[in-house]
Amino acid sequence: MTRVADVMTRGVRTMTPNDPVLAAAQAMDELNVGVIPVCEGDKLVGMVTDRDIVVRGVAQNCDAQTTKLADVMSTHVRCAREDEDVDEVLSQMAEAQIRRMPVVDDRERVVGMITLGDIAAKNGEDDSGLAASLSDISTPAEPDR
Repeated sequence: MTRVADVMTRGVRTMTPNDPVLAAAQAMDELNVGVIPVCEGDKLVGMVTDRDIVVRGVAQNCDAQTTKLADVMSTHVRCAREDEDVDEVLSQMAEAQIRRMPVVDDRERVVGMITLGDIAAKNGEDDSGLAASLSDISTPAEPDR
């Protein structure tokens, strides 16, 4: 059994609900990611995606410098735990049609992220040609700066 802890990405940058949308967009650009967990103190309270910024911010003509993440973030967040089986998490992701989930500890503190790319890239040694191809396509991005 492969556990979430075996494939997840650690050291995830988080932001607060009071941070401006512009700062989240700049962080996404810097890190080459499309999602940032939003926390109050150590506790996860939401997620903001590039799509949230566009659909709930830009399309509504919000000022990116003054609009807060609390105004555009998603608050109903599905989470994984480090000790969960990756296959179970994949099933949850498929059911919810999501590609990435924050990984939290028992106090709802973000300890990492798990994405389809993480799973595919770390399972690339599988003999299946499909797994190897998916691993190549889904290798997690690195910041380009």
